[in-house]
Amino acid sequence: MFPRVKIDFTNGALGSVSPSADCVVGMVVTGTEVAGEGKLKTATAYILKKFDDLTTLGVTEGNNAFLYKHVKEFYTQAGDGQELWLMALPSTVKPSDALDRTNAYARKLVQVANGRIRALVVAYQPASDYEVTLVNGLDNDVVLAATNGQALAEWATTQLYAPLFVIIAARGYKKANLTALPDLTSMSFNRVGLLIGDTVAESEGAAVGLLAGRIAECPVQRHIGRVKDGALSVAHVYIDDEDPSVADVETLHDKGFITFRCFTGKSGYFFTDDCLACGDSDDYRSIARRRTIDKAYRIAYITMLENVNDEIPITNDGYLVPSVVKSWEAEMVAAIVNQMTAQGELGADPDDSADMGVQCYINPEQQIASTSRIAVQLKVKPFGYSKYIDVELGFTTINSED
Repeated sequence: MFPRVKIDFTNGALGSVSPSADCVVGMVVTGTEVAGEGKLKTATAYILKKFDDLTTLGVTEGNNAFLYKHVKEFYTQAGDGQELWLMALPSTVKPSDALDRTNAYARKLVQVANGRIRALVVAYQPASDYEVTLVNGLDNDVVLAATNGQALAEWATTQLYAPLFVIIAARGYKKANLTALPDLTSMSFNRVGLLIGDTVAESEGAAVGLLAGRIAECPVQRHIGRVKDGALSVAHVYIDDEDPSVADVETLHDKGFITFRCFTGKSGYFFTDDCLACGDSDDYRSIARRRTIDKAYRIAYITMLENVNDEIPITNDGYLVPSVVKSWEAEMVAAIVNQMTAQGELGADPDDSADMGVQCYINPEQQIASTSRIAVQLKVKPFGYSKYIDVELGFTTINSED
């Protein structure tokens, strides 16, 4: 067997019913080539650091309105300086084709970015003569795109050791078809999220650039709907032709879609939740937990990679030497603590000085001499999220110090 480090995710343990590489986003969006040397070409990977980089590529609102919109909303939300990997594709390439891991589209973008992409968003604008075929209230390509997006993300994780997740515009949604929408909580796509809602009324697509911008500006443990972070940096949002304040966003949320909402007493728009297309029992259903565990995965891979093909002292019985076990455990814990706990990205108990938000265990009774295989158990502690707050309120007629 080829020498390597393999990391498997455990699931079910939770019983759930600043610019950096952690925030790097990739965007695959419908666009048109721009004539000239060094100008935008389709199926080509570009790295942007600010919105004005589009000018260098010759992109304007006039020649690429759709692409321009999504990149502008990304940088309006995330701010200049944020790394964005961009690929434009012709309108003949549907999201399912773009995300097919056997095609050289999104896969190429991930590879050219050398695994830096943590979130990949897909926005599609078909040709004007495109006829939408609805299945369960959405363009029939949406679920196929989600299937391919999950497979692509799993490929990036297992083959490149560069885990990522995918956000897809739930194209074709109309409020009249609300009850026909699929129940995403019955699916198993814990690396794919579907967004409904756009900054344009009666849009067939969704504001994935805006969502990408919110993801990029947040640390890995942060919920994209956190009210303390303030409203989204747009003047208007629509669910079909309705403002989120009057749209049935609760049903969309209950069906597992990411969408927008308003709060009484606060101006602006917020994301309802950060759910991915899988059930409540999946530990990695939320974007925040997906990003947290993916960062731990990357750290674990790099840390253990240094030990591949190393000489390992063994006991007379062929087992691991305890001192080596303790050294490896300490090395792993230190890496997670320095890169995550110290950054406030794990749910370590502040009242318990011994709680570092990470546990690493290596069973010393492993026959390394005969198998050349070492199993490492790594667990990180996520945050809880205050999604539901119940307050009991009433009158009192007695002044009391109790």
